[in-house]
Amino acid sequence: MSATSIHITALDGIVNVNSLFTLAVFIGLAWNPTDPNNSLVDPIQHPGCTPGPKVAENLITFHVYSFSCFLFSSLVALGLKQVVRLVRGGAHHHHNHEDRVLWPAFDLAHINRTALRVGYVVSAAGSVCGSVFLMLALVNVVQIKLGMLGCAGGSRHGYGAVVPLFILVPSGLLIYVCTVFYAFTR
Repeated sequence: MSATSIHITALDGIVNVNSLFTLAVFIGLAWNPTDPNNSLVDPIQHPGCTPGPKVAENLITFHVYSFSCFLFSSLVALGLKQVVRLVRGGAHHHHNHEDRVLWPAFDLAHINRTALRVGYVVSAAGSVCGSVFLMLALVNVVQIKLGMLGCAGGSRHGYGAVVPLFILVPSGLLIYVCTVFYAFTR
């Protein structure tokens, strides 16, 4: 597999993953957190566990931040992908049926590897930030559905949902960052 196709495949992967996360963000934004039927918390049994409007505001805010980060990351990756494809194409000339040169194709010269690496890191950073904001939005979803995490009545189910989230997502992000760092240094 050539270096160019590896770059294209890596950039496609970033865009595909960001697209899935962006879909999750849109689904989250379509959900109405202020609908009282969406909560599993009984305000009579657990009066201190009902989330306030600030939790719903944070939910929307983190979704918007997450969407912005994923969109930024995808646009950077798509831009890099186009540059790699244009450079890979090389200088060609377009001919008509009489084999006369109509116009030369534009060539962007050689790929600046430093700029390409910085672009990868910027795109990866956008994906990481988007993932962190999506995780924070999910914490707010848990609090809306299962009750505030620090309430007196206790939200065992809330902690049961949040603890794996705080273990698995950062673990996955650490692996992703290490892989990007490894690719960056090669």
